[in-house]
Amino acid sequence: MSRHSSRARAALLAAAVLALLAGCKEPPGSSLFPLEEGRRWTYRLSSEWENDTRERETVVLSNLGRDSVLESGSAWHRRSDTGLDYWLRADATGIYRVAAKSDVDAEPKPDPAPRFVLKAPIAVGTSWQTTTTTYLMRRNSEFPPEIRHAHPSVPVVWTIEALDDRVEVPAGRFEQCVRVKGLALLRLFADPVNGFKDMPLTTLEWYCPGVGLVKVERREPANSTFLTGGTMTMELMEWQ
Repeated sequence: MSRHSSRARAALLAAAVLALLAGCKEPPGSSLFPLEEGRRWTYRLSSEWENDTRERETVVLSNLGRDSVLESGSAWHRRSDTGLDYWLRADATGIYRVAAKSDVDAEPKPDPAPRFVLKAPIAVGTSWQTTTTTYLMRRNSEFPPEIRHAHPSVPVVWTIEALDDRVEVPAGRFEQCVRVKGLALLRLFADPVNGFKDMPLTTLEWYCPGVGLVKVERREPANSTFLTGGTMTMELMEWQ
């Protein structure tokens, strides 16, 4: 697997998990995703495919503070070392992204609508919808093999499932964490026997008070002769 494709997956994953903080009165969820300037998180990103291919790398996310580069006004700026920048805001409705910029973009691209990371109220059962794409799934005999090129925007429903999870990662053990589940279904031609199938794209994310995003698990099973799926895990190694 090429270094370029590995970094592309890391960038896609980072794009799905970024947010912001603002104001004297903390918005809902702000302690679960701190964005004050100078904060930095280092993650271990591990990918494994159904054909037993494996990859591991690190991803670093950094808070750059509040700026006013967007026409819509100021927002908190966060950067991933995969080459992506994000601008986010928070209010009584929750924490959400408002723009993003890749290393090939001249200017930030505003999101058509707020893209929630955590939606208020922070309570079991709260749900919202965004879009996702495949990080791992690919075709075995077509070029380009990555499914995301043909399906860049798949609807995904997110739901807060728990408020008191315990999570253990290389950075340590964390208590009272919020677990969020995302579920998307992507209809693909699996093989001549099964025809088209709804392929589940499942994400679990854990946000812990005062620290932020601690762990992400992504599962994209294929179980097909035409397709290869896999799993990806991002775990916090250190933060400041």
